[in-house]
Amino acid sequence: MTSREATSLLPLALEIAHWQRSASDWAYMLAFGAIGWPWLLRGLHGGRKAEKRALIERLGLSPDALPNLGSWKADTRLLTLLADHVLSARPRTVVELGAGATSLVLARCLQINGIGQLVSYDQHGDFVAATGKWLADNGLSADMRIAPLGPPPGDWPGLWYQLAAIPETIDLLVIDGPPWTIHPFVRGAAEMLFDRIPSGGVVMLDDGARPGERVVAERWRKRWPDFEFRLDRRGTKGTLIGVRA
Repeated sequence: MTSREATSLLPLALEIAHWQRSASDWAYMLAFGAIGWPWLLRGLHGGRKAEKRALIERLGLSPDALPNLGSWKADTRLLTLLADHVLSARPRTVVELGAGATSLVLARCLQINGIGQLVSYDQHGDFVAATGKWLADNGLSADMRIAPLGPPPGDWPGLWYQLAAIPETIDLLVIDGPPWTIHPFVRGAAEMLFDRIPSGGVVMLDDGARPGERVVAERWRKRWPDFEFRLDRRGTKGTLIGVRA
């Protein structure tokens, strides 16, 4: 199932061999699920149709390029933030964790700029292939890579992408995975890539208003004082934006 189709509230099923969620992870997931349901419900709405039409027209995409948003996919606010940044900052290397609608918008903005590369990682092989075809159908391309989930780095819980051939320099890092159903703090492990972000480089974390991501943001602020983090509350799920000084 690609992001051009409607999807359910929950993300795609995990296919990780020999992984068993600990009692602590279960407790965190149930607790944060109980307090985070308002954000999950808001996430079912992908944004105003007028905003989506405006973005499609701005990028010169076909009218049906983004037919279905919402659920666990990016909303129009995040997609607009990405377009604004890429078209103005003109990054040379963009890395995203979690493929989908963001891949389409990022690839198109880089194409408009005439410079830059998108490297996209996702744990679902069939989803990576389908997203790559979706981009090709719209005359776009990206370096689409399968990154299985496995042991997380450092002291972060849950699972994390087993990344290969990571670009040495990342001008824009977009974090839209793994799903919160692994652990509310699962995306915090993205800090393993922060050393590759140069001065002026940017991190964008989707779902930044959720309780779990707020905890992640506070940890990042303490561990990475050379980044300035702010929460953009617009959109259905919020976006945490970090800029390296």
